[in-house]
Amino acid sequence: MVNSSVNPDEVHNTFREFLSSKGLRVTNQRLAIFDAAYKHEDHFTAEELLEAARAIDDTVSRATVYRALPILTESGLIREVDVGRDYKFYMANRNANTFKAQVICVETDKIFEIDAPFMEWYGKTVADKLGMEVVSQRLQVMARCKGGHDSKTCENCDKPASQS
Repeated sequence: MVNSSVNPDEVHNTFREFLSSKGLRVTNQRLAIFDAAYKHEDHFTAEELLEAARAIDDTVSRATVYRALPILTESGLIREVDVGRDYKFYMANRNANTFKAQVICVETDKIFEIDAPFMEWYGKTVADKLGMEVVSQRLQVMARCKGGHDSKTCENCDKPASQS
C-alpha cells in the first residue's frame, strides 16, 4: 500500500512493476490513467477519470479507462468505493494504515473519509467469537448535512446539491 510520504516517482515505478508482474504492457495510456487517478485529490468516477486522463493524453479512450480500473484497484494503489449507486467511486490509496469509514451526503453524494481504527478491532473481535477470519469490512453512513441544502449548495460538501 502507498503512504502519502512516498515519492511520486516511487509510486509510478510501483505501478510499472505491477503491470510487468502481471504480464501487462506499460503503455502511455495506462500511465496517463494512473497519473490522473493518483493525482486526484478526492473521490472520482470513471467518467471524471476519463476527463482527467485525456488532459494528460488525448488518445485515452473510455474503454481503456474502464479496462484499466480493475488493474488499478488490483494494484492496491487505487481503491474502489461502492456507495450503492449504479456507478462506483475511486480514490488514490495514499495512506492505508488506518481503517476508513465513509460518510456520504445523500444530497450531494460527497464522500467523507473518516479514520475509524476501532472498526478493524471490532471486525476481528466479532469474527473471532464466531471462529471466523475477517476477509473484508466496511462502514458507510448515509447522512444529510444539518444545515440543509436550501440554497442548493452545502457548506460541508462544497458542491451543488443534486436536483430532486
